[in-house]
Amino acid sequence: MEMRRVYLDNSATTRMAEEVLHAMMPYLTDKMGNPNSLHLWGREAKIAMDAARESVASLIGASAQEIVFTGSGSAADNLAIKGAVWADKKREKRHVITSAVEHHAVLDTFKWLGKNGYDVTFLPVDEYGATRPETLEGAIRDDTLLVSVMFANNEVGTINPIARLGEICRRRGVLFHTDAVQAAGHVPIDVKELPVDMLTMSAHKMHGPKGVGALYMKKGIKLVPLVHGGGQEYGLNSGTENVAEIVAFGEAARLASKMLREGEPARVSRLRDKLLDGIIERIPDSFVTGHRVERLPFHGSVCVRRIEGEGMLLRMDYAGIGVSSGSACTSGSLDPSHVLLAMGLDHETAHGSVRLTLSRYTTEEDIDYVLEKFPPIVETLRRMSPYKV
Repeated sequence: MEMRRVYLDNSATTRMAEEVLHAMMPYLTDKMGNPNSLHLWGREAKIAMDAARESVASLIGASAQEIVFTGSGSAADNLAIKGAVWADKKREKRHVITSAVEHHAVLDTFKWLGKNGYDVTFLPVDEYGATRPETLEGAIRDDTLLVSVMFANNEVGTINPIARLGEICRRRGVLFHTDAVQAAGHVPIDVKELPVDMLTMSAHKMHGPKGVGALYMKKGIKLVPLVHGGGQEYGLNSGTENVAEIVAFGEAARLASKMLREGEPARVSRLRDKLLDGIIERIPDSFVTGHRVERLPFHGSVCVRRIEGEGMLLRMDYAGIGVSSGSACTSGSLDPSHVLLAMGLDHETAHGSVRLTLSRYTTEEDIDYVLEKFPPIVETLRRMSPYKV
C-alpha cells in the first residue's frame, strides 16, 4: 500500500493549479512571440501580457499601470527599496526603517544599505511577531526616507496592522513599502483603501509558477531601475518579459480572486485551527507561535519544547508529511529562526519550531493523518533528546 503524502509547506511554495499550467503552455510553444515585436506573434504576446497585468492589478484593487513584473518577490523587494532610495537624488534623507522579522529579501537589503552610508533602524516586534504602530511612530525622524514592514510574517503567519502603519508614514511624509508575498491572494487587499506606496507579490505563493513576481507602485512614485537595457516594464525592469510565466501569474491571480469571493479562506482556516488545536491537545509542552486571530488563514506554526526541529522534519518527511522549520529560504541553516528570537523565545525553544502551512488542496483527511503521525514522532524524539524536563 502506497504511503499517504501530505504537503504542508505552502508558505515555501504552492502546487501550480491545473488552470494556471493550461493557461501558460501555449506561450511556451506556438505563441512564442516577443511582446515588444510588432508582428502578429508579438502582438499576441503583448495582448496576453496586458490581460495578465489587469488580472494581477485587480487582485489588489490597483490599476494595470501600477504593476511592474519582476523575476521574483525578492527582485520586487529590491527594486522597491533600492529604487526608492536611489531616486532620492538630493541624498538629504539617509534614514530607513524596517522590522527585525522581515524576510531576508528585505532584511539583507536594509543591511546592505547600512553598509553603504544609510542609517538603518530595525524595529523590535511584540510577542506575536507584529510591528506595533507606536514603535514605528517613535522611530521616524525628519530624515526618514522609507519604511518597509511585511504584510504578514512568513514564519509565524501574524498579520501586521498595515493600515495603521501606512497612515503613520503618510502623515509623516515617509514612503511605505510592504512585502505582501505571503498575504496576496490569501486575504483581501485593496490598495485604494490602504495607505501603501509599494507592495510586493509572488506568483508561486498563490498556485502560480516560480520565477515571476510583481511590484505595485502607487501612481506618482519614482524609482530608479536596478537593471538597464531595453526599457521594459515602464523602464524599471529591462529584459524581454517572461510572457508564459506572466500569463500564468495572471491566471493564478484570477483564481485567487475567485477563491477569496467563494470563501476559501474560511475553509482553510477551519482546517488550520483543527490542526493547531489537535497538536496542542496531543503533544505536551507545545504551543502556537504567532497571533491566533490576526493570522494568515492557511498558516500554522508551533514550537515543541525539548526537541530539535530538524529531527522532527526528517521524521515527518519519512512519514510522508512535508513541513518546514522557519523560512524555507534559510531552512538549511542550523541557526534558530531570527523571527522567533526577535519574539523573545530562547535558542533552545526556537530550535523546536515547525511550520505547517495549508492550501486549497489540503483536505480534512490530510489533517487527520498529520494528527495521527506527529505526536508519536515527538514522543520518540523526546526519548532520544539530550534536552531534559
